[in-house]
Amino acid sequence: MTAASAPGRVNLIGEHTDHSGGYVLPVAIPLRVAVEVTRRPERAIRASSAAFDDGRWQEVRPGERTGRWTDLIGGVAEALDVDIGLDVRIASEIPTGAGLGSSGALGVALVRALRDELGLALDDVEIAKLAHRAEHEGTGVRSGIMDQFAASLGREDEALFIDCRSLAFERIRMPQAFEIAVVDSGQRHRHASGAYNERRRECEEAARLLGVEQLRDIGPGELDRVLALPEPLARRARHVVTENARVVYAVVALRTADPAALGSLIDASHRSLRDDFDVSTPEVDLLVELAREQEGVQGARIHGGGFGGSIVALADEGAGHQAAARAVAEYQERTGLGARVLLPALAL
Repeated sequence: MTAASAPGRVNLIGEHTDHSGGYVLPVAIPLRVAVEVTRRPERAIRASSAAFDDGRWQEVRPGERTGRWTDLIGGVAEALDVDIGLDVRIASEIPTGAGLGSSGALGVALVRALRDELGLALDDVEIAKLAHRAEHEGTGVRSGIMDQFAASLGREDEALFIDCRSLAFERIRMPQAFEIAVVDSGQRHRHASGAYNERRRECEEAARLLGVEQLRDIGPGELDRVLALPEPLARRARHVVTENARVVYAVVALRTADPAALGSLIDASHRSLRDDFDVSTPEVDLLVELAREQEGVQGARIHGGGFGGSIVALADEGAGHQAAARAVAEYQERTGLGARVLLPALAL
């Protein structure tokens, strides 16, 4: 038996930029996915997770998309060309569908476990690449590489400033001036349902019409060209271009320990994700508004792929827990949804 684990992540800013070769700024969180792999005599793969099917063993079919949670396991097995029998047991502290990178962490943890079990020579960047390919090919979700990169290389006390095209990265020591709170809205989302992939297709079409490889190649000084695109491509591209710029400014805010500046950028990110990228919902917008109204909160936005899921709020040091709890209480009273605080006060 070989065991490995990987963390989930909070993305401070840089949402829906990774699939366009842009910039992101994630931080690893204490919640992790753990995987145990055990060889079995039959040349077949089974997987078990307490989060699905009441923990019962399920058949894994590498190379075949079934629309089930086991497709990611099959994607990893196919990416590593696994030709032995395996039992894969999964234990996750990260709630699924909450936008905290659970599938990225699972993919990385499984690649790590198989690397050790099979004696493969893989460094952390190669692990991230393999886990990303496995998710794309196994599940059909055309996400960027941020989640896998953060799960493979992230540390809890550092932000990773990642160039998602070159995969160059810089570790930024987090200041102690503020905290992050992450709140689950109670609305589940499914990237593979088509909306996530549709946004990526729109970004690719916008890039084609602008004559560039990816929207990453367009700077904020070229927004006139972007806004000349047909709708909704103009708004989709404007989000990506301005969000990349916000990530760069956020790095400066981190280095100077300026929570007001970072909070303003996070607020702008939510408006862009809501109005230009159309990935928010009325309920999530309400939760963001309620969090933003709390004392000590500097900024808040939808977090993760969107269409439900979580929000992230930036608070002054010592204010994150109470602010998140108050926002959840009012949100539950007004919507009836089962919101909950996932990370009450992740100190930065």
